[in-house]
Amino acid sequence: MNAKNTSFLFFLTLISIYACQSGEVKDIPDVSSIEVPVDLKRFDQALFALDTNDMAKGLPQLETRYGEFAEIFFGQVLGSKDPRIAPGGHAEYVRGFIAHPNVRKLYDTCQIVFPDLIGIKKDFGQAFKFYKYYFPLQPLSGEVVTYVSEYTIGGFLYGDNSIGIGLDFYLGEGYPYQVFNPANPNFSQYLTRSFNKDHIVMKSMKMLVQDLLGGAKGNKLLDYMVHNGKELYLLDQLLPLTPDSIRLEFTQRQVDWVNNNEANVWAYFISEDLLYSGEMGKFRKYIEYSPNSPGMPDGAPGRTANWLGWQIVKAYMKRNPETTLQELIRMRDAQAIMDGSKYKPKR
Repeated sequence: MNAKNTSFLFFLTLISIYACQSGEVKDIPDVSSIEVPVDLKRFDQALFALDTNDMAKGLPQLETRYGEFAEIFFGQVLGSKDPRIAPGGHAEYVRGFIAHPNVRKLYDTCQIVFPDLIGIKKDFGQAFKFYKYYFPLQPLSGEVVTYVSEYTIGGFLYGDNSIGIGLDFYLGEGYPYQVFNPANPNFSQYLTRSFNKDHIVMKSMKMLVQDLLGGAKGNKLLDYMVHNGKELYLLDQLLPLTPDSIRLEFTQRQVDWVNNNEANVWAYFISEDLLYSGEMGKFRKYIEYSPNSPGMPDGAPGRTANWLGWQIVKAYMKRNPETTLQELIRMRDAQAIMDGSKYKPKR
């Protein structure tokens, strides 16, 4: 299922849909009256369109046009204003960057994969409506800016929750990322399989959610799994028609595996005394990106604890339907959520 093709099915009234992947019925609020214009800008195109023979004129104009985004891109992402990185100066470094054959080829590839962003802009528009519905007091400029950084960073927030997107991190599973930097763990196959356009809006909204949540409180596995479960729960509300496989960054087979093995995953964490362990080395792969979950069958993906935390949070919210998302965010005690959920794994 393609998230892009499902994002605009119907939102005229409060509706209930059957979520085929999880077997649950979702109540999706009507957000049709909420207006959040999406201002999508192609900084990548503007940057590479600069005349390399007249950087002194074009570059300052570009920086003025893109304001705070340009400050972050040149100052922190590209590093062209750092004399240790760019001893020849800002303009010369930028000129060399956009004129380098490998970078130019990367940019050209991005233009082929993303000749336009019409569908993605629509998906952002729908996601922003849900964000303003649930968080009306949070700033949201609606500005989305694309760039190419030669695999430096996939995205960032700036200003009033404006979003920067590195298009070179979304060129598709078949793009040979490992060829360019075989030693880079970020280009492992289990990660690059989600480096495609279907994940752009989800990963961007994930940055907004993480900004709302802050870090986990506590250092036990339960603290992390409930915190990350809250993240998944919020994403589910903001992207209600996005498939679980996109939201979880799992293959559909892995989604099916966790759905069919909930009791076994829970039993494993209990039997291994991991739930209240504070030793990150023992449970890191259950909460962070990993090709698998050690000790579990081959079909188990990494981050199974996050998925289980999501089930706990869903159980809590179902049992406590008066709890708002703002209240859920403020709840920092994982044990309280666990106790309040009365969680029992499905068998």
